[in-house]
Amino acid sequence: MKINRSCGALLHISSLYNSSGIGDFGPSAYSFADYLSNCGMTYWQTLPLNYTDGGRGFSPYSCLSAFAGNPLFISPEILLKEDLLLPEDITNPIFEEHHVEFDKAYAYKMGLLTKAFERFEKKDASEFNTFCSEHAYWLDDFTLFLSIKNFHGGAWWLEWPKELKNREASAITKIKKTLEHDIKKQKFIQYQFFKQLNTLKNYCNYKNIKFIGDMPFYVSHDSSDVWKHREYFKLSKDGSPAKVAGVPPDMFSETGQLWGMPVFNWSALQKTQYDWWVKRVKHTLLMCDIIRLDHFRAFSAYYEIPASEHTAVNGKWTKTPGNSFFNTLKKMLNDLPFIAEDLGEIDQPVIDLIEKFRLPGMKLLQFAFSEHTATSIHSPHNYKQNNVVYTGTHDNNTLLGWYTEEISDETRQNISTYLNKEINHSNVNKEFIRKAISSVAVLAILPVQDLLNLGSEAKMNRPGSLHGNWQWRLHSQAPFTEELAKEIRNELTLFNRI
Repeated sequence: MKINRSCGALLHISSLYNSSGIGDFGPSAYSFADYLSNCGMTYWQTLPLNYTDGGRGFSPYSCLSAFAGNPLFISPEILLKEDLLLPEDITNPIFEEHHVEFDKAYAYKMGLLTKAFERFEKKDASEFNTFCSEHAYWLDDFTLFLSIKNFHGGAWWLEWPKELKNREASAITKIKKTLEHDIKKQKFIQYQFFKQLNTLKNYCNYKNIKFIGDMPFYVSHDSSDVWKHREYFKLSKDGSPAKVAGVPPDMFSETGQLWGMPVFNWSALQKTQYDWWVKRVKHTLLMCDIIRLDHFRAFSAYYEIPASEHTAVNGKWTKTPGNSFFNTLKKMLNDLPFIAEDLGEIDQPVIDLIEKFRLPGMKLLQFAFSEHTATSIHSPHNYKQNNVVYTGTHDNNTLLGWYTEEISDETRQNISTYLNKEINHSNVNKEFIRKAISSVAVLAILPVQDLLNLGSEAKMNRPGSLHGNWQWRLHSQAPFTEELAKEIRNELTLFNRI
C-alpha cells in the first residue's frame, strides 16, 4: 500500500456535534470534511462503525455484527431531504451539549427510522432490492438475528429456544415468516446506513480525503457472526465459548485482562481459504479506504484462556497462520491497505510479519518520554519512514490531560530536554503536534481533542472502566477557526505533508 507523506485527524462519527444527540453522516460530517480540506489534511480516521447497543455499553469494539452498520449514524436531515421524514417528525429533544446520551439518542433515532421505514414502504424499492441482493451473504443472517433478538427482549442467542439457537431449518423458516416485517425494517436501516456513508465517503474522496477505518480483531459471542458460523470459533457443544480472548499478566495487571470474546478456530478458517475473513475485510473496505487492524499481534499469535477461568493468568499463546492469511488476502485484494496496531508488548514474530508484508506500524508520542527515551521505538529519532505517528489514541488521555494529570515532574523535564525548550500546559499540544508533523513517519494522525487543546474531559475511553466511555462529543461552539486551519496548513506545508 502506497501512502504519500501526509497528515490526518482522528475523530469518531459519534463525536460530531448536531442536534440529534450523537454525530452522524449529516451536515456536520460534511462541514468537518471541508475543514480537514482547508487544513491540508488528507485522512479522516474513525473508530469502528459497526452496530452496537446498550448491552455492550455502546462500545464500537463490541458489536452485534462484524458487517452491519450503526443506525445511530444515519442522519435525520438526509432522510428529511429524501421525503422519508417530515419536518414535524424531527422534534429534537434536548440533549447534553458535551457528551452523547446513548440510550436517549438511540430511542429517538430508532423512532425516526421506524417512521422513515413506514414511508419508504410506499416508494419504489428497486435500489433497496439491489442492495439486499448484493449484501445477502451477511445481511440476511444479521437482520434475522437482530429481529429474533428483539423478539426475545434482547436475550443472548444462547438463551433463545433451542431450535432457534441451533438454527433448525423448520424453526428458521417459521420465524422468518413471523418476523418478516421487522426483518425488512432492519434491512432498510442497513440500506440507509450504507447509502449515507457511501455518499459521505465519495464527498471526502472528492475533497482528496480518505477514510481510515478500524477493525477489531475479535467479535462478540452474542453476534450474528458466531450464531451463524459456530465452526469458526472455539465453542463448546452447547454453543458457549470454550476458549476466550485476553492478554496475560504484565506490569499493568497482575492477573492480566480477560476480554471474554471467543477466539477463532483458525484451522477451520484455513480450510475455507479464510472466506469469512476475506468477506469481512472486503466489506469493511466499503466503509473506508484503509483499515487499522486492531490488536495486530493476534495475527501472529493470540492469547487464549479457558472460559471457566476468572482471570487471564492460566492462558496460553497459540500461533495464528498469519503468513498464510495475509498471502491469501494479498491475492484476493491485490493490495494490503492496512495499518498495523502494534502497540504494547510485541515479539519478533510480530515484527517479522509486519515487515514481510510492509505494513505501516503505529508510534505514539505519549509513550516516548520515559527513562528509556533514547532507545524507545516511540521516540521520533527512532522512527522509520513506514510508520504512522499519533500524538494519542482513543485509549489515551488527551495530550493536555496526560501532561497535567498523569505524568511525573521528571517526565515533564524529560520532555523539555528532548524538545530543547521549556514545555508547559500552554504549549505542550502545539509542540507535540509539530514534532509528529516534522517526523520522518509517512503519516501523522492527530486526535481532534489535541488539535483543539482539550483536557481530560474530552477523553474518549478509559480502558478497564465499564461506564462513561465513548461519550465525548464536540459542542456547538467548537473552535474550528480559520486561524487554526491556516496554522495547521502552514505546518504541513513546511514539513512536506501537502
